[in-house]
Amino acid sequence: MIASAQTDKFAAYLRALKARSGRGFDRLAKQAGISGSSLHRYCSGLSVPADYRVVHSFAKACGASAEELRELHRLWALADADKDAVAGPDATPGTADPPRRTATSRTTVLFAVLVTLVGVLVWVSADRSAESSAETGGRLLYSPKCPSVTMGQRDECVAEVQGLLARVDGKLAVDGSFGPETLRRLTAFQVLAGLPAKGVVDVPTKDALYAQRTSMETWSPARVEGRIREVFVEAPDTAVAIARCSSFLDPLWVLPNTNGSRNWGVFQLSDARLRDLDGTALRAFDPAWNIEAAHRLWTARHDFHDWPSCEAALTSTAH
Repeated sequence: MIASAQTDKFAAYLRALKARSGRGFDRLAKQAGISGSSLHRYCSGLSVPADYRVVHSFAKACGASAEELRELHRLWALADADKDAVAGPDATPGTADPPRRTATSRTTVLFAVLVTLVGVLVWVSADRSAESSAETGGRLLYSPKCPSVTMGQRDECVAEVQGLLARVDGKLAVDGSFGPETLRRLTAFQVLAGLPAKGVVDVPTKDALYAQRTSMETWSPARVEGRIREVFVEAPDTAVAIARCSSFLDPLWVLPNTNGSRNWGVFQLSDARLRDLDGTALRAFDPAWNIEAAHRLWTARHDFHDWPSCEAALTSTAH
């Protein structure tokens, strides 16, 4: 990989966090759940991790603040979006050296090449505006103003993303501020569209947003509650209260954890629980599957120990 300016900025931020922590590569790598050699590459700008959770875990191990985590997420998003663009073509092996030319012939050839390049550049410059307009269709997210859109950003790029999400039943306010609600809706959209759930508006996400082929329409809270009562016949009231506490009965609710993992759907099933249940984030967004999966967890001990915070809140309210 050829380092880009965005990758250099991302790596520099990682190095600054590491230096401030006073800890070595091996210890930080272990805490982040990666190898020391991988962490070396990330901090040196030789590669960019594909999964933000690695970055998040490393930053938390370094004692990063909430503001630093937001900035790191922004830098990672830009570096991740830029990493493919900077890769150059591979050299063709086994090519024989060209025959030597005299100084005069080389000068003649160079002059001819320069004349050709000037002509091409003039043509490109004259046609670039029209070509760019034709390619982007006047769509803001494809413009240089919006290389990527990420958490903490406040501008017209965010408003464009919010508007596009709203058009596919994303159900969020269009205020131009990329906060937790926009992050939740964007992440849900990416899962439903079959994209990596990065929570960052990269090029594939822009394409999917403008295509408007992914619907975020889902069950109403009333329908969710009715299904919970049908499945949790042993404790319907408590199950509904747990789900309401977890997700406000929203089938597309997403909540990030402090370790970089996330919880999904009506009963906020964690990444780890999804693995145990042979599920995925996409399946977790199916309210019928999510409710049945939660009931399977409940059946193991006939209690709601998988939702300790909500169960504790319900207990304290009862008293």
